[in-house]
Amino acid sequence: MTERTVRVVVAKPGLDGHDRGAKIVARALRDAGFEVIYTGLHQTPEQIVATAVQEDADAIGLSVLSGAHTYLFTRVLELLAEKGAEDVAVFGGGIIPPEDVTALKAMGVKEIFTPGASTQDIVRFVREHIRAAV
Repeated sequence: MTERTVRVVVAKPGLDGHDRGAKIVARALRDAGFEVIYTGLHQTPEQIVATAVQEDADAIGLSVLSGAHTYLFTRVLELLAEKGAEDVAVFGGGIIPPEDVTALKAMGVKEIFTPGASTQDIVRFVREHIRAAV
């Protein structure tokens, strides 16, 4: 039996309207052979988790530049738990202070990529740490 392609929801939560980085990451993941569902701007955590569950996603990648990263990542993790979807890995990126990166990882976020991270590093992370649910 072969594994299916890893599915990643790339989401831009909150009020931040700058999505260039999220689109670059989405394209890099797609070009690397992953199935990518990009949700667009101004998504709520509820919308993001609903999409991930509906699309049977293996991971959610959040892009947060607004400073609301702690709330947004926490809420997505809470909603995944409520939906019985704790197996959906959460990673992300944005302008996130190092001390907050440590706290986010402690609560269950798998990885945080800050400005300047290469798309190859993100692709490598997904390839090595995200497995398709079969």
